[in-house]
Amino acid sequence: MAETLDPALPPEVQQRAEEVLAKAHDKGLSLATAESCTGGLLAALLTDIPGLSHVFERGFVVYSKDAKCDLLGIAREKLESCGAVSREVALEMAQGALRRSRADLALAITGFAGPGDNGDEEGLVHFACAPRDAPARHREEHFGPIGRQGVRIESLRIALQMLDRALES
Repeated sequence: MAETLDPALPPEVQQRAEEVLAKAHDKGLSLATAESCTGGLLAALLTDIPGLSHVFERGFVVYSKDAKCDLLGIAREKLESCGAVSREVALEMAQGALRRSRADLALAITGFAGPGDNGDEEGLVHFACAPRDAPARHREEHFGPIGRQGVRIESLRIALQMLDRALES
């Protein structure tokens, strides 16, 4: 059970995180994250489970475009042409996390937690899960205007689900 995040997260999210970490541990795999709209919440959750946090290799909180470029090596042109919240950038974030870590599996999250600027769809989130030895997978969710906390918690659910599925392969 997560310790420091316990009061803030639903028990099923914490339970899923523990299951994901246990699967990764059993397979001898390590995890990395690249997060934008969740601000490192997934990394915090994965390092909060006693006895399994060693599975987490590193996390990148890349909230700004500059951070995405500097820390993950994403081309500025890609960000400008596709937008920071896009399928293409989510996939690049996951691949960048793999390139810049020793992890076996990386999960990326980029989205609009809300409220956003004109033209931003509140609750739109793109996810990418990239194993080192297989093609990356993408998922797009439209959570709607459920608030920043709601979008972040739902994003954790999807991210953990994607990691869990990748670990089953």
